[in-house]
Amino acid sequence: MTLIGIFIVIIGFAIRLNPLLVVTVAGITTGLVGKLSLEQILTTFGESFVQNRYLSLFILTLPIIGLLERYGLKEQSQKLISKVKSATTGRLLIIYLFIREASAAIGLTSLGGHAQMVRPLIAPMAESASENKYGKLPQHVRNKIKAFSASTDNVGLFFGEDIFIAFGAILLMKGFFEENGIIIEPLHMAMWGIPTAIAAFLIHSTRLYLLDRKIKFYVEERTTLHDTKGNKSV
Repeated sequence: MTLIGIFIVIIGFAIRLNPLLVVTVAGITTGLVGKLSLEQILTTFGESFVQNRYLSLFILTLPIIGLLERYGLKEQSQKLISKVKSATTGRLLIIYLFIREASAAIGLTSLGGHAQMVRPLIAPMAESASENKYGKLPQHVRNKIKAFSASTDNVGLFFGEDIFIAFGAILLMKGFFEENGIIIEPLHMAMWGIPTAIAAFLIHSTRLYLLDRKIKFYVEERTTLHDTKGNKSV
């Protein structure tokens, strides 16, 4: 009887019930069969959630973002950026790079991210910024903009968090040095990450600036080919 929880999970998934509801019912049923009190069952649920809170938050993020997208998150972000006439894909991503790197430097590494920021907001806004200037974009240009949006998040996070004194890698180096008799403060190690972070920002910002020129070249090339074909057909 203690395996009844597995049976409930199999049946619930087979008839496509809400997975969260199925797992919850299976856990409560298993606890009652195991002669646990309701208080003990709730305590077990709470302890499991706290111990795996980062995984739980990650799992909760996906359906929340899905709901927001369903109710027009992308459309609203594109509408917002369309009102900024001076916005370009490169300029928008440079601003996001600065925000991402600066926030990671003070420990706010969860402020951005591919699932919760790039896909629903940054990438659609970056595409819309170019569409406002050049109209409908070819698919390969859209893919390039998406790739640069993702890389901007990666660069900002990777080099920004190296400045944060409580970053895991810095604490690991501090522990390693102390084991070998070298005493050094985390702040001193973090300070050495600042020149690298600045260099990364400048290099990637240059790539984003050149991205605007590439997009313009792709669009003009497509227009030229289209006009050429049109003249030949005439």
